[in-house]
Amino acid sequence: MNPDEFSRSTSGKVIRTVQGYWAFVPNPLPPPIEYDHEVVRLISEADRGLGRLTGIGQLLPNPHLLIAPYVRREAVLSSRIEGTQASLSDLLLFEAAEEKPPHAPDVQEVRNYVRAMEYGLQRLKNLPLSLRLVREIHARLMEGVRGEKKRPGEFRRVQNWIGPPGCSLAAATFVPPPVPEMHAALDEWEKFLHNAKDIPLLVQCALIHYQFEAVHPFVDGNGRVGRLLITFFLCERGALPQPLLYLSAFFEHHRDEYYARLLEVSRSGDWTGWIKFFLRGIATQASVAAEDSQRILKLQQRYRELLQKRKASPTAIAIMDELFLNPYVTATRLSKRLKVSFPTGQSTIEWLVKAGILREITGRQRNRIYCADELLRAIEGKPGGPRRGQQGKPPS
Repeated sequence: MNPDEFSRSTSGKVIRTVQGYWAFVPNPLPPPIEYDHEVVRLISEADRGLGRLTGIGQLLPNPHLLIAPYVRREAVLSSRIEGTQASLSDLLLFEAAEEKPPHAPDVQEVRNYVRAMEYGLQRLKNLPLSLRLVREIHARLMEGVRGEKKRPGEFRRVQNWIGPPGCSLAAATFVPPPVPEMHAALDEWEKFLHNAKDIPLLVQCALIHYQFEAVHPFVDGNGRVGRLLITFFLCERGALPQPLLYLSAFFEHHRDEYYARLLEVSRSGDWTGWIKFFLRGIATQASVAAEDSQRILKLQQRYRELLQKRKASPTAIAIMDELFLNPYVTATRLSKRLKVSFPTGQSTIEWLVKAGILREITGRQRNRIYCADELLRAIEGKPGGPRRGQQGKPPS
């Protein structure tokens, strides 16, 4: 890490360690923030977006029908930022059919992200957002996947660094604080988490995310934990009663700028640039999530009207809720989930195929897998159908 690149920083300091390398130590939060006209406008726009999303969430008769797919979408996109290749379709197919998917290790990493998200949201009912919860989340995120041997659930005891793949510590783009300074910075981070006053909630969230990434307290998994913290913070503080916001979609789409904005805070103290980027992400994704939610709810209503018109069986109606949780289905999974016989499950699936809702995707005579294509596209945010060259299409 070149210390000269951080010489203008007002967000922290560069220190030379006894081992001879340079590392960055962030200052305690909060920094001085300039609330110019654009920042104020973006705060208002992001707040309105979250308010609209909150209103939709409160009207849902069964919020889990939207929450479950959105959590998985966030998991896929947050993990993709770190280089995984698994698609949402890969994950849903794996969960529905329990067959080894393409990119199996990547799918397991994404599945762990889902488990960490679900665990954290449940844990927040009894434990506030804290360093303890951060460690618990990390343990579940890293269980049984790449990085499993890098002390899941424990803060690092060695120096880590950020840079191009395979680069040495000396050639790193950014070196987080050494272990003693890391612990001190984490203590300050937690104090700010519990005691921030007179700072707009979404600005607090932007500060917390940057600081966590700058401290980089784990050997591996810091980016994913840091993005999980955004959802946990917004849900804990009541800004997002239901986890329907997938901010990683914005970060993944603007990946280079995402990393550049974080780094520029460390290099020059450009908090304003980072905060504006973060707020634009909140506003953009809140709008997208609201539109997607309404589209999925309209599709649900249309399916229900179709089933009523065709005098569908109670089992067929029950299947619809299962499909909104996961558009892939098998007769075996269905019989277990709905506690019906295999023949009943299979005949109901065949009825939905004739109704144009399901399609068999394997071509096999046994262990067939079916997909609700239109619903899958809606969950993936592709209302117009599969786009040319887009990943995640169901196999045919």
